[in-house]
Amino acid sequence: MDSATDWKNQVILVTGGTGSFGKKFIEAMLRDYHPQKIIVFSRDELKQHEMRISGFDHPDLRYFIGDVRDLNRLRRAMQGVDIVVHTAALKQVPACEYNPMEAIKTNVLGSSNVIEAALDTGVKKVMALSTDKAVNPINLYGATKLAAEKLFVQSNAYAGGTATRYSSVRYGNVVGSRGSVIPVFLRQKNKDKLTITDERMTRFWITLDQGIRFVIRCIEQMQGGEVFVPKIPSMKVVDVARVVAPEAELESIGIRPGEKLHEVLIHEDEARLTLELDDMFVVQPSEALWFGHAWQDIGKPLPDGYRFSSDNNSEWLTIDQLREIVSMVKAEQFESSS
Repeated sequence: MDSATDWKNQVILVTGGTGSFGKKFIEAMLRDYHPQKIIVFSRDELKQHEMRISGFDHPDLRYFIGDVRDLNRLRRAMQGVDIVVHTAALKQVPACEYNPMEAIKTNVLGSSNVIEAALDTGVKKVMALSTDKAVNPINLYGATKLAAEKLFVQSNAYAGGTATRYSSVRYGNVVGSRGSVIPVFLRQKNKDKLTITDERMTRFWITLDQGIRFVIRCIEQMQGGEVFVPKIPSMKVVDVARVVAPEAELESIGIRPGEKLHEVLIHEDEARLTLELDDMFVVQPSEALWFGHAWQDIGKPLPDGYRFSSDNNSEWLTIDQLREIVSMVKAEQFESSS
Protein backbone atom coordinates (compact mmCIF):
# COMPACT_ATOMS: atom_id res chain seq x y z
CA MET A 1 0.00 0.00 0.00
CA ASP A 2 1.45 3.37 -1.03
CA SER A 3 2.02 5.46 2.08
CA ALA A 4 3.84 8.42 0.51
CA THR A 5 2.38 11.69 1.84
CA ASP A 6 4.11 14.97 1.20
CA TRP A 7 3.24 16.43 4.59
CA LYS A 8 5.28 19.59 4.01
CA ASN A 9 2.83 20.72 1.35
CA GLN A 10 -0.35 19.80 3.25
CA VAL A 11 -2.80 22.14 4.95
CA ILE A 12 -4.44 20.30 7.85
CA LEU A 13 -7.57 21.17 9.82
CA VAL A 14 -8.27 19.50 13.18
CA THR A 15 -11.81 19.72 14.54
CA GLY A 16 -11.78 19.65 18.32
CA GLY A 17 -8.16 20.72 18.03
CA THR A 18 -7.89 21.89 21.67
CA GLY A 19 -8.73 18.42 23.04
CA SER A 20 -6.24 15.84 24.33
CA PHE A 21 -5.83 14.12 20.98
CA GLY A 22 -5.88 17.33 18.96
CA LYS A 23 -3.08 18.98 20.92
CA LYS A 24 -0.82 15.93 20.86
CA PHE A 25 -1.51 15.35 17.16
CA ILE A 26 -0.65 18.97 16.36
CA GLU A 27 2.46 18.77 18.52
CA ALA A 28 3.65 15.67 16.62
CA MET A 29 2.87 17.28 13.26
CA LEU A 30 4.82 20.45 14.06
CA ARG A 31 7.77 18.52 15.49
CA ASP A 32 8.13 15.67 12.99
CA TYR A 33 6.19 16.41 9.78
CA HIS A 34 6.26 20.22 9.31
CA PRO A 35 3.04 20.72 7.30
CA GLN A 36 2.42 23.95 5.45
CA LYS A 37 -0.30 25.00 7.88
CA ILE A 38 -2.48 23.55 10.67
CA ILE A 39 -5.89 24.99 11.53
CA VAL A 40 -7.22 24.46 15.06
CA PHE A 41 -11.01 24.42 14.76
CA SER A 42 -12.93 24.45 18.05
CA ARG A 43 -15.70 26.36 19.80
CA ASP A 44 -14.02 27.38 23.09
CA GLU A 45 -12.04 30.61 22.93
CA LEU A 46 -10.57 30.06 26.40
CA LYS A 47 -9.13 26.65 25.47
CA GLN A 48 -7.66 28.16 22.30
CA HIS A 49 -6.10 30.98 24.32
CA GLU A 50 -4.69 28.53 26.89
CA MET A 51 -3.36 26.32 24.12
CA ARG A 52 -1.65 29.25 22.43
CA ILE A 53 0.09 30.50 25.59
CA SER A 54 1.15 26.97 26.62
CA GLY A 55 3.56 26.69 23.68
CA PHE A 56 1.29 26.36 20.66
CA ASP A 57 2.08 29.78 19.24
CA HIS A 58 3.71 28.49 16.07
CA PRO A 59 3.78 30.60 12.88
CA ASP A 60 2.17 27.73 10.93
CA LEU A 61 -0.79 27.45 13.34
CA ARG A 62 -4.14 29.17 12.83
CA TYR A 63 -6.97 29.28 15.36
CA PHE A 64 -10.57 29.23 14.12
CA ILE A 65 -13.49 29.64 16.51
CA GLY A 66 -16.34 27.51 15.21
CA ASP A 67 -18.69 24.64 15.94
CA VAL A 68 -19.08 21.51 13.82
CA ARG A 69 -22.82 22.17 14.05
CA ASP A 70 -22.26 25.23 11.82
CA LEU A 71 -21.90 24.05 8.22
CA ASN A 72 -21.12 27.48 6.77
CA ARG A 73 -18.33 28.09 9.28
CA LEU A 74 -16.84 24.69 8.43
CA ARG A 75 -16.94 25.55 4.72
CA ARG A 76 -15.10 28.80 5.43
CA ALA A 77 -12.51 27.07 7.61
CA MET A 78 -11.85 24.32 5.04
CA GLN A 79 -11.01 26.62 2.15
CA GLY A 80 -7.63 25.47 0.82
CA VAL A 81 -7.43 22.53 3.27
CA ASP A 82 -6.00 19.17 2.11
CA ILE A 83 -6.56 16.93 5.16
CA VAL A 84 -9.19 17.05 7.92
CA VAL A 85 -8.82 15.13 11.18
CA HIS A 86 -12.24 15.03 12.83
CA THR A 87 -11.95 14.65 16.61
CA ALA A 88 -14.72 16.99 17.81
CA ALA A 89 -17.39 15.14 19.80
CA LEU A 90 -19.34 15.01 23.01
CA LYS A 91 -17.56 12.06 24.65
CA GLN A 92 -18.75 11.67 28.24
CA VAL A 93 -21.25 8.80 28.44
CA PRO A 94 -23.37 10.25 31.30
CA ALA A 95 -23.50 13.69 29.66
CA CYS A 96 -24.67 12.16 26.39
CA GLU A 97 -27.33 10.12 28.19
CA TYR A 98 -28.65 13.20 29.99
CA ASN A 99 -28.42 15.49 26.93
CA PRO A 100 -29.33 13.13 24.07
CA MET A 101 -30.24 15.73 21.45
CA GLU A 102 -27.02 17.64 22.10
CA ALA A 103 -25.01 14.44 21.54
CA ILE A 104 -26.84 13.81 18.26
CA LYS A 105 -26.38 17.41 17.09
CA THR A 106 -22.62 17.33 17.67
CA ASN A 107 -21.65 13.70 17.02
CA VAL A 108 -24.00 12.85 14.16
CA LEU A 109 -25.13 16.10 12.53
CA GLY A 110 -21.73 17.67 13.19
CA SER A 111 -20.06 14.74 11.41
CA SER A 112 -22.47 15.17 8.53
CA ASN A 113 -21.48 18.85 8.32
CA VAL A 114 -17.77 17.93 8.26
CA ILE A 115 -18.48 15.53 5.38
CA GLU A 116 -20.50 18.09 3.42
CA ALA A 117 -18.00 20.92 3.94
CA ALA A 118 -15.05 18.73 2.92
CA LEU A 119 -16.82 17.68 -0.27
CA ASP A 120 -17.83 21.26 -1.07
CA THR A 121 -14.30 22.63 -0.60
CA GLY A 122 -12.32 19.82 -2.26
CA VAL A 123 -10.57 18.42 0.81
CA LYS A 124 -8.64 15.30 -0.25
CA LYS A 125 -8.70 13.17 2.92
CA VAL A 126 -10.94 13.19 5.99
CA MET A 127 -10.09 10.89 8.91
CA ALA A 128 -12.59 10.58 11.76
CA LEU A 129 -11.82 9.26 15.24
CA SER A 130 -14.18 6.58 16.51
CA THR A 131 -14.30 4.32 19.56
CA ASP A 132 -14.84 0.73 20.64
CA LYS A 133 -18.13 1.93 22.13
CA ALA A 134 -19.45 2.26 18.56
CA VAL A 135 -19.46 -1.55 18.24
CA ASN A 136 -22.77 -3.07 19.39
CA PRO A 137 -23.51 0.15 21.31
CA ILE A 138 -25.55 0.11 24.51
CA ASN A 139 -25.32 3.84 25.27
CA LEU A 140 -26.16 6.93 23.24
CA TYR A 141 -22.54 8.01 22.90
CA GLY A 142 -21.69 4.69 21.24
CA ALA A 143 -24.80 4.90 19.05
CA THR A 144 -23.86 8.38 17.82
CA LYS A 145 -20.31 7.25 17.05
CA LEU A 146 -21.64 4.23 15.17
CA ALA A 147 -23.87 6.54 13.12
CA ALA A 148 -20.88 8.82 12.46
CA GLU A 149 -18.78 5.83 11.34
CA LYS A 150 -21.50 4.79 8.89
CA LEU A 151 -21.68 8.34 7.55
CA PHE A 152 -17.94 8.44 6.92
CA VAL A 153 -17.98 5.07 5.16
CA GLN A 154 -21.04 5.59 2.99
CA SER A 155 -20.30 9.22 2.09
CA ASN A 156 -17.54 7.97 -0.18
CA ALA A 157 -20.39 7.13 -2.56
CA TYR A 158 -21.16 10.86 -2.85
CA ALA A 159 -17.47 11.62 -3.32
CA GLY A 160 -16.88 9.00 -6.01
CA GLY A 161 -16.36 11.50 -8.83
CA THR A 162 -14.16 13.83 -6.77
CA ALA A 163 -10.81 13.65 -4.98
CA THR A 164 -12.38 13.58 -1.51
CA ARG A 165 -12.07 10.40 0.54
CA TYR A 166 -13.41 9.52 4.01
CA SER A 167 -12.19 6.91 6.53
CA SER A 168 -12.30 6.26 10.28
CA VAL A 169 -9.97 5.00 12.99
CA ARG A 170 -11.51 2.99 15.85
CA TYR A 171 -9.65 2.18 19.06
CA GLY A 172 -10.17 1.69 22.81
CA ASN A 173 -9.61 3.70 25.97
CA VAL A 174 -6.72 6.17 25.91
CA VAL A 175 -4.39 5.76 28.89
CA GLY A 176 -4.68 8.64 31.34
CA SER A 177 -7.21 10.64 29.31
CA ARG A 178 -9.86 12.74 31.06
CA GLY A 179 -12.41 10.46 32.69
CA SER A 180 -10.26 7.33 32.38
CA VAL A 181 -9.76 5.00 35.30
CA ILE A 182 -6.15 5.74 36.35
CA PRO A 183 -6.72 9.42 37.26
CA VAL A 184 -9.84 8.35 39.19
CA PHE A 185 -7.92 5.72 41.14
CA LEU A 186 -5.06 8.15 41.84
CA ARG A 187 -7.56 10.62 43.35
CA GLN A 188 -9.11 7.86 45.50
CA LYS A 189 -5.78 6.44 46.64
CA ASN A 190 -5.46 8.67 49.72
CA LYS A 191 -8.83 7.46 51.01
CA ASP A 192 -7.59 3.82 51.23
CA LYS A 193 -10.62 2.69 49.23
CA LEU A 194 -10.94 2.36 45.44
CA THR A 195 -14.30 1.95 43.77
CA ILE A 196 -14.62 -0.44 40.84
CA THR A 197 -17.81 -1.25 38.99
CA ASP A 198 -17.17 -4.98 38.51
CA GLU A 199 -14.09 -7.11 39.25
CA ARG A 200 -14.51 -8.96 35.94
CA MET A 201 -14.33 -5.78 33.82
CA THR A 202 -11.77 -5.57 31.01
CA ARG A 203 -10.84 -2.79 28.61
CA PHE A 204 -8.69 -2.18 25.54
CA TRP A 205 -5.88 0.28 26.14
CA ILE A 206 -3.76 2.52 23.92
CA THR A 207 -1.47 5.42 24.77
CA LEU A 208 -2.17 8.82 23.28
CA ASP A 209 1.13 8.72 21.38
CA GLN A 210 0.32 5.30 19.94
CA GLY A 211 -3.09 6.56 18.85
CA ILE A 212 -1.58 9.60 17.14
CA ARG A 213 1.04 7.55 15.27
CA PHE A 214 -1.64 5.11 14.17
CA VAL A 215 -3.91 7.88 12.89
CA ILE A 216 -1.05 9.48 10.94
CA ARG A 217 -0.16 6.16 9.35
CA CYS A 218 -3.79 5.47 8.44
CA ILE A 219 -4.16 8.91 6.86
CA GLU A 220 -1.16 8.10 4.70
CA GLN A 221 -2.57 4.74 3.62
CA MET A 222 -6.34 5.33 3.42
CA GLN A 223 -8.15 4.71 0.16
CA GLY A 224 -11.58 5.76 1.42
CA GLY A 225 -14.31 3.76 3.15
CA GLU A 226 -12.14 1.81 5.59
CA VAL A 227 -12.39 1.59 9.35
CA PHE A 228 -8.88 1.04 10.75
CA VAL A 229 -8.54 -0.90 14.02
CA PRO A 230 -5.15 -1.27 15.75
CA LYS A 231 -4.14 -4.47 17.51
CA ILE A 232 -3.94 -3.23 21.08
CA PRO A 233 -3.69 -5.01 24.44
CA SER A 234 -6.33 -5.54 27.08
CA MET A 235 -6.15 -4.97 30.80
CA LYS A 236 -8.21 -5.94 33.83
CA VAL A 237 -9.53 -2.95 35.73
CA VAL A 238 -8.94 -4.73 39.02
CA ASP A 239 -5.24 -5.14 38.11
CA VAL A 240 -4.94 -1.40 37.56
CA ALA A 241 -6.51 -0.75 40.95
CA ARG A 242 -4.04 -3.09 42.66
CA VAL A 243 -1.09 -1.41 40.94
CA VAL A 244 -2.25 2.09 41.93
CA ALA A 245 -3.01 1.20 45.55
CA PRO A 246 -1.93 -2.33 46.54
CA GLU A 247 -3.10 -1.96 50.15
CA ALA A 248 -6.41 -0.22 49.44
CA GLU A 249 -9.79 -1.85 49.85
CA LEU A 250 -11.66 -2.46 46.58
CA GLU A 251 -15.35 -1.64 46.71
CA SER A 252 -17.57 -3.00 43.92
CA ILE A 253 -20.31 -0.47 43.16
CA GLY A 254 -21.94 -2.19 40.18
CA ILE A 255 -21.88 -1.46 36.47
CA ARG A 256 -23.15 2.02 35.65
CA PRO A 257 -25.92 2.71 33.12
CA GLY A 258 -24.56 2.49 29.57
CA GLU A 259 -21.43 0.61 30.63
CA LYS A 260 -20.29 -2.78 29.30
CA LEU A 261 -18.46 -5.53 31.14
CA HIS A 262 -16.15 -5.98 28.11
CA GLU A 263 -15.63 -3.78 25.04
CA VAL A 264 -15.55 -5.00 21.42
CA LEU A 265 -13.48 -3.61 18.54
CA ILE A 266 -14.63 -6.04 15.82
CA HIS A 267 -17.84 -8.07 16.06
CA GLU A 268 -18.63 -11.34 14.32
CA ASP A 269 -20.76 -9.93 11.49
CA GLU A 270 -18.21 -7.23 10.75
CA ALA A 271 -15.39 -9.79 10.67
CA ARG A 272 -16.61 -11.05 7.29
CA LEU A 273 -15.58 -7.70 5.79
CA THR A 274 -12.33 -7.39 7.75
CA LEU A 275 -8.76 -8.10 6.74
CA GLU A 276 -5.95 -8.75 9.20
CA LEU A 277 -2.49 -7.19 8.83
CA ASP A 278 0.52 -7.54 11.10
CA ASP A 279 -0.48 -4.84 13.57
CA MET A 280 -4.00 -3.80 12.59
CA PHE A 281 -7.32 -4.79 11.08
CA VAL A 282 -9.01 -3.04 8.16
CA VAL A 283 -12.80 -3.18 8.02
CA GLN A 284 -13.73 -2.75 4.37
CA PRO A 285 -16.94 -1.11 3.18
CA SER A 286 -19.76 -3.56 2.50
CA GLU A 287 -20.52 -1.91 -0.85
CA ALA A 288 -18.17 -3.22 -3.55
CA LEU A 289 -19.13 -0.54 -6.07
CA TRP A 290 -16.43 1.92 -5.07
CA PHE A 291 -12.99 2.17 -3.47
CA GLY A 292 -11.77 0.84 -0.13
CA HIS A 293 -11.02 -2.72 -1.26
CA ALA A 294 -7.36 -2.40 -2.25
CA TRP A 295 -6.44 -4.09 1.03
CA GLN A 296 -7.45 -7.51 -0.33
CA ASP A 297 -3.95 -7.98 -1.77
CA ILE A 298 -2.03 -7.40 1.47
CA GLY A 299 -4.34 -8.60 4.25
CA LYS A 300 -5.76 -11.98 5.15
CA PRO A 301 -9.45 -12.70 5.85
CA LEU A 302 -10.57 -13.40 9.40
CA PRO A 303 -12.03 -16.81 10.31
CA ASP A 304 -15.80 -17.25 10.59
CA GLY A 305 -17.17 -16.03 13.89
CA TYR A 306 -14.07 -14.01 14.77
CA ARG A 307 -14.60 -11.47 17.55
CA PHE A 308 -12.00 -9.03 18.84
CA SER A 309 -13.13 -8.18 22.36
CA SER A 310 -11.27 -7.04 25.44
CA ASP A 311 -11.87 -10.34 27.23
CA ASN A 312 -10.72 -12.68 24.43
CA ASN A 313 -7.62 -10.72 23.45
CA SER A 314 -4.36 -12.60 22.87
CA GLU A 315 -2.33 -9.69 24.29
CA TRP A 316 -2.66 -8.49 27.89
CA LEU A 317 -0.80 -5.81 29.79
CA THR A 318 1.38 -7.32 32.52
CA ILE A 319 1.57 -5.94 36.06
CA ASP A 320 5.00 -4.46 35.27
CA GLN A 321 3.64 -2.76 32.15
CA LEU A 322 0.73 -1.38 34.17
CA ARG A 323 3.19 0.00 36.74
CA GLU A 324 5.04 1.83 33.96
CA ILE A 325 1.77 3.25 32.63
CA VAL A 326 0.64 4.42 36.08
CA SER A 327 4.03 6.08 36.63
CA MET A 328 3.70 7.83 33.27
CA VAL A 329 0.23 9.16 34.15
CA LYS A 330 1.50 10.38 37.54
CA ALA A 331 4.35 12.22 35.84
CA GLU A 332 2.01 13.85 33.32
CA GLN A 333 -0.34 14.95 36.09
CA PHE A 334 2.60 16.48 38.00
CA GLU A 335 3.75 18.36 34.90
CA SER A 336 0.29 19.73 34.20
CA SER A 337 -0.17 20.90 37.80
CA SER A 338 3.27 22.51 38.17
